[in-house]
Amino acid sequence: MRLPRSYVFRAALVLPGLAAILVLFWWRGPEWDRVGDAFEAVSWRWVVVALGLNLLSVLIRAVSWSLVIKQALPKSQQQPFPRVFSAFAVGLLGNAVLPGRIGELARVAVLARRIPRGQGATGRLLGTVFAHRLFDLVPALLLTAYVLTTARIPHWAVTSLLVVAIVGGLLFLGTMLIAGLEQRPLPEGARALRRLFAMARQGLHVMVQPAAAVAAALLQSTGWFLQLLAVWATMNAFGIEVDLAAAGLVLLLMNVATIFPLWPGNIGLLQAVVALPLVSYGVAYSTGLAFGLGLQVLEMSVGVGVGLLFLTREGLSFATLRQMDDEGSQEPAVAEVTRETPRARAGFPG
Repeated sequence: MRLPRSYVFRAALVLPGLAAILVLFWWRGPEWDRVGDAFEAVSWRWVVVALGLNLLSVLIRAVSWSLVIKQALPKSQQQPFPRVFSAFAVGLLGNAVLPGRIGELARVAVLARRIPRGQGATGRLLGTVFAHRLFDLVPALLLTAYVLTTARIPHWAVTSLLVVAIVGGLLFLGTMLIAGLEQRPLPEGARALRRLFAMARQGLHVMVQPAAAVAAALLQSTGWFLQLLAVWATMNAFGIEVDLAAAGLVLLLMNVATIFPLWPGNIGLLQAVVALPLVSYGVAYSTGLAFGLGLQVLEMSVGVGVGLLFLTREGLSFATLRQMDDEGSQEPAVAEVTRETPRARAGFPG
């Protein structure tokens, strides 16, 4: 039996748990008047610096995705960087305002609409999104090693970081093996899902191109480093004077807290995850909580602001993103794969 996909049904599942967390957060939380005091003392010059660093990070990560796409699509389907950046920006908006990872589907949908249908482009683009996200593991593992050796980390955080690092490393190696497997022609009667998987594997082509893979990893690492500096700048904005290792710990725990987005932004959960480790640095929990909220607002403002700008540029509306959420991730891609040309069915790039 297929479950209802309406927002009312999903809200009935999520809202009770979210309400319980917020009540507990308010009851057992910090002194809220001190949280307000922390916002009143914010240095806006550091806020501007953090915004600029986040914007530059978004630009560089979009360049990385563009490089991955060039390895996956034939020349006839290549898109100029402004279109790739536009799709990437819309994806940021989707991830910021909708639960789940709808933004990843949104950037595929926005870019695929510029490519003639029936050529397997959607499947390949889905593969490029997965490959692009996997390259985040390179800077994440490097930052984890740096943090584990230099930062003051609670025991629960050490366990979480090690588990995520091990799982991420295994996933990266497994994807490289899958990408390196020989592409065999598919039989004429192959199921749509099997053809979709074959197209998605072509989106992983960058994983077996050493020069392109290194370049993509370096770009993602640069984007992460700029995010790290943005976190550090936001700390200074809230008067939290700590070393870069503490900012690295915050950045890592933020990413761990958003692996499974239970609601938009995981607001509340993320702030607690950020504030607790900072207590070992002598930062009051109320100040750490305010910082966590301010940091999330800064990052979301970049994603939402840039995303809305390019959503309008694409001639789309916010209702389009909600429609993507309702339709789900698999059905549109499968529908396109069923209309592929015989050459695409054979497993060739087109």
